[in-house]
Amino acid sequence: MKLLAVETSTEACSAALFIDGEIAERYELAPKTHTQLILPMIDSLMADAGLKPQQLDALAFSRGPGSFTGVRIATGVIHGIALGADLPVVPVSTLSAIAQDFFDHNDDDVAFVAMDARMDEIFWGVYRRDAQGYAELIGDEAVTPADSVEFPELTGVGVGSGWGVYNQELTARLAGRASRYQAELLPRAGAIARLGARGFEQGLAVAVEQAMPVYLRDKVAKKESER
Repeated sequence: MKLLAVETSTEACSAALFIDGEIAERYELAPKTHTQLILPMIDSLMADAGLKPQQLDALAFSRGPGSFTGVRIATGVIHGIALGADLPVVPVSTLSAIAQDFFDHNDDDVAFVAMDARMDEIFWGVYRRDAQGYAELIGDEAVTPADSVEFPELTGVGVGSGWGVYNQELTARLAGRASRYQAELLPRAGAIARLGARGFEQGLAVAVEQAMPVYLRDKVAKKESER
């Protein structure tokens, strides 16, 4: 199984190559330079592996939520490669990638994932580690004020940038259900690749025309009078 993944939904930019369970990744924290970085990252990974796009089985990308521009960059790059090489695509939730990266490096089984969504809101999702070690969504992902998040009666760990910005609101809302938090975690293409390969095995790959971004927020900007 050979799969290429990209992630550009936050200030971090990354690409990863999954080959038979092994993952190679390029990652850089570089706000506003994703368009300059992502294609060289992909070229470097493919060159090191001695692969051409036509030799891949599938592609995966971070479909959102996240920065409107960032999500569009990942979508556009993957669409271009998929159309040129006639490859199926696995869209992967940005929030699930954060949860997966957390589970891959920690023993905890529940992650309360919160990404800063600006406009006094967060992107929110609760994930549980399944029997195979993959991030499994509990309930629905949402864009919401931090003090209005919905969550199951479970104890877990808070992860993602939203915990850095809205720590007090989230801590109060969860009332002790978050044992600690890791606000520094950003989504990475390595986790997108891992979840993408899993999705491909489960038959979740789609044609490029169906590989669309998910913003969660219908309005990506508000007028000054609406804020």
